[in-house]
Amino acid sequence: MGRYAAQTAAALDFVEELVVGDLDGGAADDIAARLGPKASGSAVDVQNDRAMSKLFSGATAVLNTVGPFFRLGPPVLRAAITAGVHYLDINDDWESTEAMLALDDNARSAGVTAVIGVGASPGISNMLACLAMRELDDVDEVIAGFDLDAAMPEQRGDKPCAATVHALHQLSGRIRVFEDGAFTEAKPQRRVDFDYPGLGPRTGWTMGHPEAVTFPRTFPKLRTARVLMTMAPSGRIAARVFRVLIDAGALSLERAGGWVERLEGVGKPVKTPADYVSEVLDTSADRLPPLFAVAKGQRRSQPATVAATVRSAPPVGMGGATGVPLAIGLSVVRPILGSKCGVFPPEAVVDPNAFFDALAPLCDPVCTDTADLTVVTRSWEPVDLGAALAAR
Repeated sequence: MGRYAAQTAAALDFVEELVVGDLDGGAADDIAARLGPKASGSAVDVQNDRAMSKLFSGATAVLNTVGPFFRLGPPVLRAAITAGVHYLDINDDWESTEAMLALDDNARSAGVTAVIGVGASPGISNMLACLAMRELDDVDEVIAGFDLDAAMPEQRGDKPCAATVHALHQLSGRIRVFEDGAFTEAKPQRRVDFDYPGLGPRTGWTMGHPEAVTFPRTFPKLRTARVLMTMAPSGRIAARVFRVLIDAGALSLERAGGWVERLEGVGKPVKTPADYVSEVLDTSADRLPPLFAVAKGQRRSQPATVAATVRSAPPVGMGGATGVPLAIGLSVVRPILGSKCGVFPPEAVVDPNAFFDALAPLCDPVCTDTADLTVVTRSWEPVDLGAALAAR
């Protein structure tokens, strides 16, 4: 993810210098060498405040892709605030989201603009939710959803990927949920049935994620905010087994992550947007788009539901879909850096149209703008989502 963020940021005209930081300084140097004369590499341990302070000195902004965020997110934000450097990340854990939002006063006092969760989910999902909610006069419920199978890492190393550890963490223990107008904690992997305009009745399973934490803060009239995951039936069974073992203390997150990556076949061919469109077109499969948002409320005093998804995404796989939006987020929020200070989720400060307009040309297949990249379906305008996704 960091590689894709760095590559995209290096191509931005306003970026004069880019320092790639990694625990492995050699890897950072290798990536920087591919990015041209703007870039250089540096070894840094994000658990060493002094090292981060030195690295951040003189920088304008930090793009943080170091995970898992429930362990490593808040320290990097605190270091950025101390250094007076603006900050964006791909934070995908609800615990670190709450901890980082609690640093809002610190960021304001330091004149720092921090935007957390600008990846795929959260990030693209938040922007899709904004598009859906704009279609309604009043919004009662919002869902952010994604295919967990599509979120598997493309490569496997000696240790399980941080994204895998994150997923297991958010599928076990207790998660923050917002229901009936109040925050509470509940077990994850609870079944939720809902209607997706253009597809009909569908099912997802609850998972811990930042959108359920940030949506109610940004849109205080909401009554319910959920994050749902979908995956193959075999994966859901495995997820329940791993939850029991992790909750009982019989299996660590890291060890469980190693098993998941072996079972799920990390390194298998990455699906393209066209592959997912084909799956949605297969009406017998009851598939959902790999990334979507659904808003439910009222329009013209009548019950109404709106859904939004994307027809394309940055290549390749989860790395591009998560890393590229982070750099695009920097480009979109650049005008407010230092003038709108504090810690914000993307939906609070990022304009969805500007975001998708900037993201669209970096997708594969290439799209032209928001209208070309996103597909919005409405309960009052029956349409087949598969046909809408396939139409260009």
